[in-house]
Amino acid sequence: MIELDHATVVRGQVKVLHGLTLSIAQGQHTALLGPNGCGKSTLIKLITRELYPLAVGAGTVAVRVLGQSRWQADRLRSQLGIVTGDLSSNLSDMPGLTVEQAVLSGFFASYVVPSFREITPAMRERVGETLALTGATALRERAYAELSAGETRRVLIARALVNRPQALLLDEPSTGLDLVARQQLVATMRTLAQQGITLVLVTHHIEEVIPEIERVVLLRDGRVLADDTRQALLRDGPLSEVFGGAIKVVEHEGRLTAYAD
Repeated sequence: MIELDHATVVRGQVKVLHGLTLSIAQGQHTALLGPNGCGKSTLIKLITRELYPLAVGAGTVAVRVLGQSRWQADRLRSQLGIVTGDLSSNLSDMPGLTVEQAVLSGFFASYVVPSFREITPAMRERVGETLALTGATALRERAYAELSAGETRRVLIARALVNRPQALLLDEPSTGLDLVARQQLVATMRTLAQQGITLVLVTHHIEEVIPEIERVVLLRDGRVLADDTRQALLRDGPLSEVFGGAIKVVEHEGRLTAYAD
């Protein structure tokens, strides 16, 4: 589904990703875990084509998504649902945008519904289905800019799902959420994974790595530090190494929590 072959990204004078090689198969729920500044969000922007890697040689393609190296933004987003903080900020800046309009805009990979595009009854029905799936039905007529952080995440996930994508990319989805909203987010992710939507989760919170996510990739300083099963990596030693300090992992009723030790 996603292939990176020695992908290098430079932003300004700083090399953010260092020859990163990584592949994620369809159906392989994966968590990309690491501290702030390790390159996680840059990696997501490579996949979504917001950034491009340095050229590495004639005929060499550093990034492929669903087997293709070139995508139109709207077509890519119909196959990969994307949930990022940047998207939320851009939608919040749209005056008068309702939740229904925000979710409908997902059909067109835009921040608003283009005036020349027709909204069909099937589209509105699909909006209702995805809002119901994420527990956001009651928000449908609300102004998007007035939502809480937790409500925003549920709406963004609904928006990402309107095209029935093969996979969902979640970039730090719990940022700004309280405990209840984070738990609702985790429950939503579990439901989606169990329905067969491939999840690629970018986070630094191990509490978000739901049991359905079997693979964990640890990133540090723009490189892959480790790539293994959740059982192998969500432990004191590997997490202490990737975060650069003593980490203690505690399991309670099947849930993992990490503490600075």
